[in-house]
Amino acid sequence: MKLLPKQENAVYYLKDKTTTELVFGGAAGGAKSSLGCLWLIENSQSYPGTRWLMGRSKLKTLKETTLNTFFEMSTKLGVNDEWNYNAMTGVIKWTNGSEIILKDLFFYPSDPNFDSLGSLEISGAFIDECNQINFKAWQVVKSRIRYKLTEYDLTPKILGTCNPSKNWVYKYFFRAKKTKDIAPFRKFIQSLPKDNPFLPDSYIESLSQLDDISRERLLNGNWEFDNDKSAIISYNAIMDYWNAKHIVAGPGDENHLTIDVARKGKDKTVFRVWKGWLCVKRYEMAISTIPQIVEKAQKIQAAFKITNSNTIADEDGVGGGVVDVLRCKGFINNSKPLYDAAAKDGDINYSNLKNQCSIRMAKRINAKTVGETCNDNSVIELTSEEMEQIKYAEIDKDGKAALVTKDKIKALIGRSPDDWDSIMMREWFSLRVKYESF
Repeated sequence: MKLLPKQENAVYYLKDKTTTELVFGGAAGGAKSSLGCLWLIENSQSYPGTRWLMGRSKLKTLKETTLNTFFEMSTKLGVNDEWNYNAMTGVIKWTNGSEIILKDLFFYPSDPNFDSLGSLEISGAFIDECNQINFKAWQVVKSRIRYKLTEYDLTPKILGTCNPSKNWVYKYFFRAKKTKDIAPFRKFIQSLPKDNPFLPDSYIESLSQLDDISRERLLNGNWEFDNDKSAIISYNAIMDYWNAKHIVAGPGDENHLTIDVARKGKDKTVFRVWKGWLCVKRYEMAISTIPQIVEKAQKIQAAFKITNSNTIADEDGVGGGVVDVLRCKGFINNSKPLYDAAAKDGDINYSNLKNQCSIRMAKRINAKTVGETCNDNSVIELTSEEMEQIKYAEIDKDGKAALVTKDKIKALIGRSPDDWDSIMMREWFSLRVKYESF
């Protein structure tokens, strides 16, 4: 079977000795799934007795899509008589003893560490639409690639295919390649519909008729657009947040300080100084003690003439100690939302205070009434990545608004969203004026 040029490029990395992670795709119709299935077929035949994984976020979807591509590729190659598929066990058994195991890689709260994969030993893995699984699943699957590697002198390989998505795939593969900062063991190959001459013209035409965001993603392979309907902040609004020339602090605007305190010493502590609705300065500290955080906060307060009543810190966990020592305001994420009488906005609308402030801040960013001055591209990229993950948890359900949790965002982007927390807390000061107790 003749491969497409982009597929041949991918095969080179699938056969070398240095690449262990390859992501192929980045648009619709780029022959992504067929590459993965062909790779599994070749390896199963070439290395008798080996064991391979074919995975996707949901097993049902895997059987309805990727598995059918496997059947199609097997028919074209004329090897249907060399394997048997057991639908009950989800295993393709080859006559030479090799196996392809179908796996569900969805993140289930009952199995956050993917212990269900703990006893699995495989020779390699193909994960279709890898953008739909979280980074932890990718890492755990890779850690299970050890079966008969020495016997056949194989390099452990994990192949992922996907469409553009703003999560860990974007961070570790697409953006890392774009900035020439990709890890040497990782490779990314962008495959677009135009790279596949076997696609009918009618399919290309149908992609061109999609809405702007879907067309950019699926036809043009633009990773900077996200079509997730649950996302609150638009891409253009995020870009305008950093181009804050239109945000002018008035003479009567007070300075405020927001502090997201590192939890259990694992994350960084982020400080943001606000003049009205313009963030004029950002600081961060690596792992640090409560006295060190308090000392840093006091220096910032002195430099910008910020009072304790205009300073707020995340009070959960370690932050409680900072609030006690500094004697500033405390932000409790799961506390009751504050009530804004003018906007009829309060506990009937939100599940907790953090969701309230996050949603209100997200809407403020969309309205382009808040911004930040920053010349550090790494801060801009990381914070923008966090903003893109501010999404409704259950967009189709009625009731109090809730967002995707911090732990889930951490799983998607591979780190804690510390910058967003220091931004959304600024909203608390707009709510407290409506509350006599403050």
